[in-house]
Amino acid sequence: MSPNLQDYVTARQAFSWDDARRRLDGLPGGRGLNIAHEAVDRHTSSLRAARVALRCVGPTGERRDLTYAALCRHTNRFANALERLGVRKGDVVATLAGPIPQLYVAVLGTLKQRAISCPLSPALEPEPVLARLQIARARALLTTDSLYRRKVQPLRAHLPYLEHVLLVRESDQPAPPGTCDLETLLTAMSDAFTIGPTDPEDVALLHFTSGTTGRPKGTLHVHDAVVAHDVTARYALDLHPEDRFWCTADPGWVTGTSYGIIAPLVHGLTNIVDEANFDAQRWSRIVAEEGITVCCAAPTEVRRLLRAGAAGGHDLASLRFLAGMGEPLTPEAVVWGQDAFGQPFHDHWWQTETGGIMIANFTSMDIRPGSMGRPVPGVEAAIVRRTPDGEVVTVDTPDARGELALRPGWPSMFRGYLYEPERYAKCFAGGYYLTGDLARRDEDGYFWFVGRADDVISSAGNLIGAFEVERVLLEHSAVAEAGVIAKPDPVQGEVVKAFVELRPGFHGTDTLRRELLAFAQTRLDAAVAPRELAFLTDVPKTRSGKIMRRLLKARELGLPEGDTSTLEEP
Repeated sequence: MSPNLQDYVTARQAFSWDDARRRLDGLPGGRGLNIAHEAVDRHTSSLRAARVALRCVGPTGERRDLTYAALCRHTNRFANALERLGVRKGDVVATLAGPIPQLYVAVLGTLKQRAISCPLSPALEPEPVLARLQIARARALLTTDSLYRRKVQPLRAHLPYLEHVLLVRESDQPAPPGTCDLETLLTAMSDAFTIGPTDPEDVALLHFTSGTTGRPKGTLHVHDAVVAHDVTARYALDLHPEDRFWCTADPGWVTGTSYGIIAPLVHGLTNIVDEANFDAQRWSRIVAEEGITVCCAAPTEVRRLLRAGAAGGHDLASLRFLAGMGEPLTPEAVVWGQDAFGQPFHDHWWQTETGGIMIANFTSMDIRPGSMGRPVPGVEAAIVRRTPDGEVVTVDTPDARGELALRPGWPSMFRGYLYEPERYAKCFAGGYYLTGDLARRDEDGYFWFVGRADDVISSAGNLIGAFEVERVLLEHSAVAEAGVIAKPDPVQGEVVKAFVELRPGFHGTDTLRRELLAFAQTRLDAAVAPRELAFLTDVPKTRSGKIMRRLLKARELGLPEGDTSTLEEP
């Protein structure tokens, strides 16, 4: 066993969630545990009060800073505003905005009020926004002028629970009827607020899944989740108080909330936010100008950096840790990070339901490119299979495929699907939370992602993970993106069909098609390699970098496409 691996084993053996809770302050007077207190208020009694907590970089490069002391005052005002409006503990307050300062104030102020924060991505189309607000029964919504007019106002009549719309004004035009100017409201509020008693099991966050495999689900997370946010950021992202951190994820999704808002602030560091859309040259410039030390990016963004040549003439020496979040990273991306930055991109695995990183590649252990890594301290993971009679059995054979399962008990585990208790109950069996992801574990305890159970292809008796085929295709120099689906076949049941987006300079000829099919066959078993391959201008992905395989399949088979609002713009 290597010394690095021994460090990891020792950390796991010495770890307990109770000890992790004691690292946090808790509310004064033993009044419980509140996420906003741990992320903001507890820093105001130390030298960190004057530290920049949040720096928002505007589209044209302007900077807006909030120190921890200022963030405390602003979030207090927002909490007081909610109280003035009659929003109470347990009510849902939604946000529909990009990474602007008001969004962070709203999320944290909502948590101070002990209402439930429900972040929504501004990329969503009106109908999905409506559906989520209806399911959540949101009483209040923070959004901007333009987003409200385009995505909420035309459907407002269908939102009987929505009493208050707080607008971040973008123009001098009169505010739409039924809305309130946020700045005017906050100006009239006191900047002093006392967080009420908060049970760690009080619901704090409502996250909707992306809907890449079907109807989005509302997952409920509690204030105790902050313990996992703290721990996973420390172990999996190696965060330290002196870091300058940047997570490029949309704050409307669980990644952007857990690791773009809560985790970095709990660690008391400076959290950098970019209000503009991702661009490789802009990414490099911000890293250089802001002295970013730790950065998390979606795999799609990593591949864009790879194609753009990363640094673009900028000095990126400040970087000491890189991570990918969203869809699993390919081995190529991990290795390229080492070549381009002197360090690899660290891959992780988690879900909306887990609320935080569960499996990771740590600085204290050697990285195996393509692997998810090993479980975070405090997390017990296993490979299991379900028997025909419904029992769940653990698979101990190295590299045997099965469903990835976790022992319940980590603090950020979701506590339910909103209004769907039966669906929630079906996620648990045999003492495990069953993730719906297929994986394998090697003899040294590293886990490897195979694919979503929904995406598994059954061909002539072989179970094939879509991601393992895509990963191989991405190793070819001509391939920029790849998506794989199961195509019905009268003889074999299903065959693998691949869709490929080419890199600049390559053309989708029959010769290249045959070359790619042969390339895959040399690296995969013949039964696993794709039988068909088509070229696309853009392989559809969500903004978090997940391949929309259900959309590829719908288009191939002429089926309804369903919700496409989470699609990344070409």
